[in-house]
Amino acid sequence: MRRIEFLRTLTAGLVLASPLAMGQSADSGPMRLLIPANPGGGWDLTGRALGQALVDSGQASQVNYENRGGAAGTIGLVQFANAHRGDPSALMVMGSVLVGGIITGKPPVGLDQVRPLARLTNEYNVFVLPPRSPFATMQEVLQQFRRDPDSVKWGGGSRGSTEHIAVHMIARALGVPAKRVNYVPFRGGGEAASAVMGGYVTVGGSGLSEFLVHLNDGRMRAVAVTADAPLPGTDAPTLRSLGVDVVIGNWRGVCAPPDLSAAEYDALRHRVALAMASTSWQRAVQQNQWERAPLVGEPFEAFVREEFERMRDVLVRAGLS
Repeated sequence: MRRIEFLRTLTAGLVLASPLAMGQSADSGPMRLLIPANPGGGWDLTGRALGQALVDSGQASQVNYENRGGAAGTIGLVQFANAHRGDPSALMVMGSVLVGGIITGKPPVGLDQVRPLARLTNEYNVFVLPPRSPFATMQEVLQQFRRDPDSVKWGGGSRGSTEHIAVHMIARALGVPAKRVNYVPFRGGGEAASAVMGGYVTVGGSGLSEFLVHLNDGRMRAVAVTADAPLPGTDAPTLRSLGVDVVIGNWRGVCAPPDLSAAEYDALRHRVALAMASTSWQRAVQQNQWERAPLVGEPFEAFVREEFERMRDVLVRAGLS
């Protein structure tokens, strides 16, 4: 999509509802951004890129970050819903991993305790091998997985993450029982990357941006992606091209805390939309090779509801819920 078309899509429908259109000044004071994951992963990269874009676009004087990782983001979700209730300057990073974590972990706080605000990006997963792996290709990994499932140790994000779901989708496609999947969850992409490079797992999975620096340095090898077409930045084949019909994306966005007024929600939505339209944000998207996926306000809320039901169906069939 050309830049001008992207900006029109992003800002369509926002002008009349924005605080600026109603003669109010957008609050450009400090903001708080809770990242429900440890530093170094995809949520951390996304949150800090958005925070910088908020500052660079004049929507915040500064952004204070808080990392609260664990349990596929649900620990951070509980913290955000309880500690930032009614705070019109607070945001939390969310995404498909959080949806999966809520379905599988059943935490005391769900998505009904926050309000989805904006989808930012989509990213497909990449499966990687350690540099000294005995396997040369993903095809060899799949053959071994079919022959002796327990011998293949998969590593990735928390239980319910997109790479975890993808592994179970692979197992189902190959006729491997779900109970034979040997999956090791980590609290973020940084930990998963260390496990791969240390040879602790046979295969690692995560968003491409989380592994990109290590792929470029030759400390791991990309052997498959979960997209429906090859991805820029890697020559790894798609799983579909290897005969395994698995396609799954990892979208990321932000949500607002509970108990905001309609005007406060609209103001926060407008600030994020302007940040997404900024040069700073466009540069971050390009550098991290994310896929633009802007969806703001009520359409995003509807998307999250539909995504919850879709993922619940997948997880139930995979025996994870």
